[in-house]
This record gives sequence, structure tokens and C-alpha cells, in this order.
Amino acid sequence: MDKFAEAGYGQRDIGFGERPALIMVDFQQGFTDASNPLGRSDHVQRAVDNTSILLAACKAKRIPAASCAVSWGGPDEMTYWKIDSLYDGSFYHGHPCTELDPRIRDDDYIFQFIKTAPSIFYETPLKPWLVTHCIDTTIITGCTTSGCVRASVVDSFSAGYRTIVPADCCGDQDEEAHASNLRDVGRRYADVTDLQSVLDHINTL
Repeated sequence: MDKFAEAGYGQRDIGFGERPALIMVDFQQGFTDASNPLGRSDHVQRAVDNTSILLAACKAKRIPAASCAVSWGGPDEMTYWKIDSLYDGSFYHGHPCTELDPRIRDDDYIFQFIKTAPSIFYETPLKPWLVTHCIDTTIITGCTTSGCVRASVVDSFSAGYRTIVPADCCGDQDEEAHASNLRDVGRRYADVTDLQSVLDHINTL
């Protein structure tokens, strides 16, 4: 028996509200282009492909979509990251690694911005944008699951949004880290589901 289940974790489903938005975290070339040390995960590649399908469905239903890339002006802005390859300049403003992956880029439709911390919510324009669009549900996708996606899920929950995470639209360097982190947020903060289930819901709107 799962000790968390015995204690009552994960016993409630959150479900969708009336106004969802698609949130895409850090699907940028630094994490999706294999020429970069952080961009060689097949798991992330699958997540981008699946999210592109979800994005098309959201656009067809006029569901708002937001996307971010992580980028800094230089090391003085970066606080104390423990990832050495972030400091080689490839994640500084203007570098190709900070550009969104073309599979999930749509400049006329997606609200796009830069973040500097793990969560897409932290000191970004996302929350005012969500309020403006009367959003009550976030569908969170992106990479990496154990880092910036998890931080974004926690902040979405903390801000009072129904939080839905299609697992196959998120990716990580290691699939075990992906699975364990989604299992954990699914016990506490979010409904962890899959692409097809989200598409099924969107098609009812």
C-alpha cells in the first residue's frame, strides 16, 4: 500500500474550470537543439512534439496560450545556479539558445516573454495576463519537469488556479526524475493526466 495514499494524499481530483489557458515553459532551443549540452534529451523532444499538437487544438478553440524562455543579461542576473553550462553565454539575451522552438512558436497567437527564475510565474507578466483573460485553469507543459515545470506547477497552485499537467507534454533529462516529480505534484497540487485526455476535454468546449 502506498504510504501517501494511506495518509490521504491524491484522493481528490481538481478537474477543469471554465476558462483554461495553455502554459508552455522553456521550450527553447537551448533545451531542444542537440548542439547544446542541455538539448540532447529525446524525452524533451517528444514533449515538444506532443505540445505542438495540443497548441494547435487550443488555437482552434481560441484558448489563450503563453510561452516563456529563460534568459539573462549576464552572470550578475543569474543568482546561484549549479548548472555549469548556463554560464557559457548560451542562455544570455540574444543567443539562439534563448529562441523558442519553432514547433511551438506562433508570434501572432502566443503571449511570449522572458523569465529569469525557475517558475514561469516568478516576477513575469504571466499573472496579470491570466487575470485579464479571466483564466481559472492552467494546462502546464514544458521542460524540465523536475525543475522549471515543477516550480511553475507549485506557483500555479499557490496562485489559486486549477492546475492540469499532461505528462507526455513535459520532458526532462532523465525519465525517472520526470516520473517521480509528476507523481509527487499529482499527490498534492495538480491533476496529472495525458495529452489525449486534455484534447478530449478541449473538444467539448
